[in-house]
Amino acid sequence: MPPATTTDILQFTTTVHDNCAPAKLVEAALKRGEGVLAANGALAVDTGERTGRSPKDKFLEDTPGVHDTIDWGAVNRPISPENFAALEALAHAHLDKQPELFRFDGWCGADTRHRLQVTAITEFAWHALFARTLFIDEDDAQDAPTGWTILNAATLRLSNPEDYGVDSPLAIVQSLEQKKVIIIGTEYAGEMKKSIFYAMNYDMPDVDVFPMHCSANVAVDDPANVALFFGLSGTGKTTLSADPDRPLIGDDEHGWSDDGVFNFEGGCYAKCIKLTQEGEPQIWNAIRFGSVLENTDMCPDTRVPDYDSALKTENTRVTYPVDYIPGAVVPSVGGHPKNVIFLTADAFGVLPPVAKLTREQAMYYFVNGYTSKLAGTEAGVTEPTPNFSPCFGGPFLPRPAMVYARWLAQRVDEHDADVWLLNTGWTGGPYGTGERFKLQWTRAFVTAILDGSLREATWTPDDVFGLCTPDACAGVPAEVLVPRNTWADPTAWDAAAADLAGRFRDNAGRYELDADVLAAGPPA
Repeated sequence: MPPATTTDILQFTTTVHDNCAPAKLVEAALKRGEGVLAANGALAVDTGERTGRSPKDKFLEDTPGVHDTIDWGAVNRPISPENFAALEALAHAHLDKQPELFRFDGWCGADTRHRLQVTAITEFAWHALFARTLFIDEDDAQDAPTGWTILNAATLRLSNPEDYGVDSPLAIVQSLEQKKVIIIGTEYAGEMKKSIFYAMNYDMPDVDVFPMHCSANVAVDDPANVALFFGLSGTGKTTLSADPDRPLIGDDEHGWSDDGVFNFEGGCYAKCIKLTQEGEPQIWNAIRFGSVLENTDMCPDTRVPDYDSALKTENTRVTYPVDYIPGAVVPSVGGHPKNVIFLTADAFGVLPPVAKLTREQAMYYFVNGYTSKLAGTEAGVTEPTPNFSPCFGGPFLPRPAMVYARWLAQRVDEHDADVWLLNTGWTGGPYGTGERFKLQWTRAFVTAILDGSLREATWTPDDVFGLCTPDACAGVPAEVLVPRNTWADPTAWDAAAADLAGRFRDNAGRYELDADVLAAGPPA
C-alpha cells in the first residue's frame, strides 16, 4: 500500500479550471471528446461501465467520533482511517497527473441557515457541469471556508483493492469527520450528488432539520400548500412534482426545518426512459443547452435522442437547473407541507393504488420503506426487484432508521399533515404479467389528494394490509381501486398479497417499533 500523504486535498500542480461557466464546460467537454451535442442542445455523455450507483463499493471512514452514531451494516460499511488516507493520496496523485482538472464551488441547501459548502475536483469537464447543475451555484461559495470536498478520480482503477480494504477496482469512500468524498473508478456522476445527500442526512438532525429523500411542490395560490413526494429512484418523485399547476421546489432531496421545507439542490436529475413531450412536458422542455443527458441513445445522423431505447441502460438520466422548470420556486424554499405522499412501485402488483394512512401507519410504512428497485438505478439491477429501503432512502442514511422516522412523526404531528401511500407500480398482476399504473391515473390520484377531494372520500379497509382505499376517485376507473379485482386469477392475488404481508412483518422486526405502530402493519 502506498503511504498516505499530508498534501492539501485542494492543492495541485497541474492546471485547474475554477468555476467555469456552463458554456465553457460544454466547450471543454466537446473538445476533449467527453460527449456530443444532442439535437435539443443538451450535452450527451456516456458513463462507461457503470450506468448507476455502486452501493456495494461505498465505504465510510470508521472513527471514534462517529462510530456510535452510525447504523453499520450492508449500507454503511466501515473503512479504516489508514485505508481512507491511502485511497485519498492515490486519488490525489492520479488527478495531479492529468493535463487539466475542473473545480466547482457551491452549496448544498437553499436555506442559508442550514447549508453545506461543497467543492468538487473532477477530471471530466462534464462532471464539473453536473456538479454546477445539481448543487447550488452562487459566487459567494468560492470565498467561503471549504466545507465538503469531492475528489472524483473517475478513470483511476485499483489494481490491488484488497490492499486498501475494499472489494473491487472502484471505490467510493467518505469521511464524515474530515468532510471528504473520494470517488475512484466510476464515471457515474450521481455518486457525487448522493454522497453529499448522505452528508446532509448525517448533519441535519443535529441542527433540528429533518432530511428527506423526496420531491416538493407548492400551490400557485397558496404558498402554505406544500406537498412532499417520498420514494426511491424511478418511483415518480421527479415526474409527479413537475406539475404545470404547482411550482416546483425540488425533485429529490429536502430538509424540513421549523420554518418549512427547503431544497438541498440547485437542479433536477430525472429519468428519461420512455419520456414523452405529451406525458412530461416540463422535463422534456428542460432538456436543452446547459443540461446533461446520460447514456441516452441517439440517431447518429440527427442526434435526436431516442428516449424509448434502453440500449445502454434503463437508467437513462438528464440533469438540468431547477429554474429550467417554468415557475420553479427560487430560492427553493417553502412552507410546511399539508400532504406527505409515499411513492411505492410495487412489483408484486398487490398493494392498492392509493391509501390514506393513520399516524401509526405512516410511521410503519415510512420505516419499512417498501418499493421496488427499478432496472438500472444500481449496478446489477436488471428488472424490478422488491425491496425494503428504510425511510424511502436507505442507501443514503448513515444514522439508524428510527432517527428519521421519529422526525417524520414529529413534523407531521406539529403541522397536522395528511400522509398517503401511492402505488406507482403494477396492477393486474406482478411485474412480467401485469402492467404499470397509467401515469394519467396516478396524476388523477395526486390531483384529488392536493385539491382535498380525496380526503372527503368514503374508504374501505382491505383484510390483508389494513389499508383504507377510496371507493371512487375522479379520473380513475373503479375496477382499478381494488387490486384483487384486477387479477385474472383472484386466488393468485391472495397468495401474492399474503407473501408480501409476511415480508412486511419480517422486515418490521428489524426495528424497535412501538406496539401501536407495529399493530398498524399487516395483521398476522
